[in-house]
Amino acid sequence: MRNDQLIYKIDWMVVLIYLVLVFSGWLNIYAADYDPDVNQGILSFSQSSGKQLIWIATSIILIVLIMMVDFRFYDSFAYIVFGVFIFFLLAVLLFGQEVAGSKSWFQLGSFKFQPSEFTKFATALALSKYLSKSTRKSSEMRSQIIGFLFFLVPLGLIILQGDLGTAMVFGSLILVMFREGMHPMILVVGFSIAVLFLGTLVLSQTILLIGIVVMTLLGIGLVAKAPGKIAVVVIAGVLAAGFVRSVDFILTDVLKPHQQQRVMQLLNPNRDPLGAGWQVTQSKIAIGSGGLTGKGYLEGTQTKFNFVPDQTTDNIFCTVGEEQGWIGSFFLLAAFTALFLRLIFLAERQKSPFARIYGYAVVSILFFHFAFNIAMTIGLFPVIGIPLPFFSYGGSSLWTFTILLFIFLKLDAHRMQVLQRL
Repeated sequence: MRNDQLIYKIDWMVVLIYLVLVFSGWLNIYAADYDPDVNQGILSFSQSSGKQLIWIATSIILIVLIMMVDFRFYDSFAYIVFGVFIFFLLAVLLFGQEVAGSKSWFQLGSFKFQPSEFTKFATALALSKYLSKSTRKSSEMRSQIIGFLFFLVPLGLIILQGDLGTAMVFGSLILVMFREGMHPMILVVGFSIAVLFLGTLVLSQTILLIGIVVMTLLGIGLVAKAPGKIAVVVIAGVLAAGFVRSVDFILTDVLKPHQQQRVMQLLNPNRDPLGAGWQVTQSKIAIGSGGLTGKGYLEGTQTKFNFVPDQTTDNIFCTVGEEQGWIGSFFLLAAFTALFLRLIFLAERQKSPFARIYGYAVVSILFFHFAFNIAMTIGLFPVIGIPLPFFSYGGSSLWTFTILLFIFLKLDAHRMQVLQRL
């Protein structure tokens, strides 16, 4: 397919939503960084908005390069790309610079590079290539174990860097495994573990252990005529009890002090409003103060006086809520919802298993960022430090989301060629 033909094949609805989100994010970055006493203009390179404009321009260059590369490259070289970024994750542990408690950056002069961000699209490519092999059934246990390793390995390396928030993003790829045949019981087990963890922080271990014993006995009663299932119920009960007993160890010896504070703050928002809870408290004040229509562009008082930390990055949604109000927030959420629904539609129409699986990986990663970024700004999830896709300030994140999205659009534009080749 010639490049001039590609213009007609690309999904322009997704491109339009991408441009709207990027442009809106740029305007809100300026608003979040705006100081009426030292206003140097939205194009000033000393301001976050001016720097973000550079990242936007370079992202456009990346899009052109992605569209110029043969679409078969992304399948053929998926493992190599994945291996390169796994190497970078190992190297940053030895030679990286520590920023905000996380050793996940390379720095060359004023340029900083975060390998964990780019590993997202590399992992999506490698997992898609593995699961798309026609000789391998994704529902087989061996296939699932290897599939899990594709995102558990980078997840573990990023945890070693001290960046738990970015590591959790890789866990979202379990949704891809589920779409490709993973048994739903694995999701149930994961959800149960999360409930037990939070329950242990709220209730005493004695009450939970009694509850586990009662549930185990009820389970045995329900499957009394199937000895094999009795063993499964007993083992599940023992593992649940062991996990409850280990939560204190996880909280005190695995999580870092600031991570412990964020978990406890979620359970008790009034626990430390001037310390660990300051960021969430100010975020909710900023969003709530916007009301229905907001205070107006560049009129956010919480923003002007820097009450909300990380206003241009993790808490950019606070600027939308304060200055554009409920209406502006609704349109932002609607834009993201439209993007996710359109991407799911595109994924389902693919003729190539590789492209379909990669499409769902894109949706999973973007949706995790979107949902948890919004949730942490309104106090529904601990602060984990992940940006809002295409909207937050930052070169590494914007490049990563752009590459992730436009590789899929490139594959979608060639979906009929894939059918002919097969």
